[in-house]
Amino acid sequence: MELELIWKGFIIGVAVSIPLGPIGMLCIQRTVNKNWRSGMSAGLGAATSDTIYAIIAGFSMTMIIDFITAHSIYFEIFGAIVLILLGLHIFNSNPSQELQKFKKKGSTYLQDYFFTLLLTVSNPMAVFVFIAVFAGSGLALKLSAPMKSLMIITGVFGGASSWWFLLTGMVNLFRHKINLHMLWWANKIVGIVIIIFAIVSFIYLRFD
Repeated sequence: MELELIWKGFIIGVAVSIPLGPIGMLCIQRTVNKNWRSGMSAGLGAATSDTIYAIIAGFSMTMIIDFITAHSIYFEIFGAIVLILLGLHIFNSNPSQELQKFKKKGSTYLQDYFFTLLLTVSNPMAVFVFIAVFAGSGLALKLSAPMKSLMIITGVFGGASSWWFLLTGMVNLFRHKINLHMLWWANKIVGIVIIIFAIVSFIYLRFD
């Protein structure tokens, strides 16, 4: 029974993480511009955020959900601004300078982790995605059954982390074939995609 709960949580974690939004683009950029550990650290930050929202959704914390709904415009504006600034930063970044800075400073994996964690947390609308997924799967987290809830949560984190491990690992296989000119263009494309994603998402949420 416990393995079945972990497996169901694992599938939820993978399913929610697979769509390649701005976080996926960021993890790819970190992997290409730095190394696999940097991209994976960023992915773990996203997986942690997803797990937090899975806990909120699974336990159906009505008060928090109602608070997010009542103040959704502020969360949406904040999230859009953060993503636009991130897109501009990536668009204007010079891959050659970034590589030199990274070599001088050494590892900043913890910074990559917390940056992505905070960036993902800035989009609390994700909690409603988990509510829909939990409702569709028939799963629920219950305080009266802490071990079962822990199994599901463990599965969610494991699934999300596995996806980022696979994605950054695949990107890392080909990163040595990518030259600085390709990185420069990749930064431009990723930056533009993130900015467009932020603007379109905000407009869609406001006028849907």
